[in-house]
Amino acid sequence: MNAMNAGLSGPARTLSVLFTMLEETPPTNKHHRWQLLEAAHVVGQGQFVPHLQTHALMLREAVRQRDGGEAAGQLFRLALVPLGHLTGRLPIGNIGRATVSAFQPMEVAPATAELIAQASRRADMERRGDTRL
Repeated sequence: MNAMNAGLSGPARTLSVLFTMLEETPPTNKHHRWQLLEAAHVVGQGQFVPHLQTHALMLREAVRQRDGGEAAGQLFRLALVPLGHLTGRLPIGNIGRATVSAFQPMEVAPATAELIAQASRRADMERRGDTRL
């Protein structure tokens, strides 16, 4: 079992696996890295710390890719996270990117849902001690 996942609840385990998958993805695979971060945002946005952590990782990715617009958008979203949690106004399903409104609820795209399902299955396998990945 991944020691990072020990004792975590279902969504927290799934989020942890998404973060691990991000670490396993080469920096050159920019599109997949953003897909993983979007999936992490959908899973983690309901909890303050994971929501903040996901936007911090998105900011890091934007800086790594030298995407100034995305970096500025992530700084804005990092500032909004506490307000959103205090007011309870979180746009469910929103992918967290600067390319979409920070206030718009969204349907979860099929590709995002599939990444979340893959991470959830992997988290369940790790929880059971199943090493077949």
